[in-house]
Amino acid sequence: MVRIMFSAPMPARDLSIAIVDQNHIRASIIEEGLREAGHSRVVVISDMTAAARQISEVGPDVVVVDLENPNRDMLEHFFALSRALQKPIAMFVDQSGSDSVEAAVEAGVSAYIVDGLRKERVKPILDMAISRFNAFSKLSRELAEARSELEDRKIIEQAKGILMRQRGIDEAAAYKLLRSTAMQQNRKLAEVAQSLILAAGLLEG
Repeated sequence: MVRIMFSAPMPARDLSIAIVDQNHIRASIIEEGLREAGHSRVVVISDMTAAARQISEVGPDVVVVDLENPNRDMLEHFFALSRALQKPIAMFVDQSGSDSVEAAVEAGVSAYIVDGLRKERVKPILDMAISRFNAFSKLSRELAEARSELEDRKIIEQAKGILMRQRGIDEAAAYKLLRSTAMQQNRKLAEVAQSLILAAGLLEG
């Protein structure tokens, strides 16, 4: 079951927030804390078994999960959801072992709070979850870009080697030929290099 509650008018930067909690009293505590903090777009999801599907349908900016006494399977379910969502997730649990905390971090849970659910804590924890998620996302993007650049350099080096062997030219001339071809075709240098490698492989085969 999903309860959707909106109040108008909505602030320009109002976040869409999904609360996942089968305990209506605890969910109302979180909801009240969010509303007092100025968030009006709040969705409460109480059916834990359908949470993933309903979150996907709602498409919230942030997810707040409250689990009273979660077993390992339930935690694993939400950790898997965290990996798939790529959204800030704040998770409240009544009790948890150190292994669960480590698993939460590995799963990308932005804030994993053990014990002490109080209305006044919701807003700062939500802000912390968003901040951590943004920082983690930035690092992930930078790492992906660095890996992509390294792979591009390897491809370009390989293509230069092919040109040097086939045409009897030096490294500078090979690079110049690749670059001029890329400019003529309005393509990235790495794309031209990859095409050359593929073509050379077909010819050799």
